[in-house]
Amino acid sequence: MLAKLSKQLFEDINKALSNHSGATTESAREILPHKELQALLESALRRLNLVTREEFDAQVSVLLRTREKLESLEKELALLQQSIGEPTEQHCPDEKPEAH
Repeated sequence: MLAKLSKQLFEDINKALSNHSGATTESAREILPHKELQALLESALRRLNLVTREEFDAQVSVLLRTREKLESLEKELALLQQSIGEPTEQHCPDEKPEAH
């Protein structure tokens, strides 16, 4: 993924340089050596902690399933609390219950 992205960035930079300066693609490559620039771009992109679209979509799916499961368990807990007569106040686990 990073190699493909850096290659695309390199090509875009070369195109922009040749369009901007009126230089040919060959002279733009002389200004920015392909292998050095590509290595620099790959290094910079690695430090960004990027994920692929597939990885991102998989995590979104996991989050949605987890949220659905949490909502289901909250409803089940509320029903159980009602059946035994406990109050059904809901609060986030990070919140501290109010002192009475």
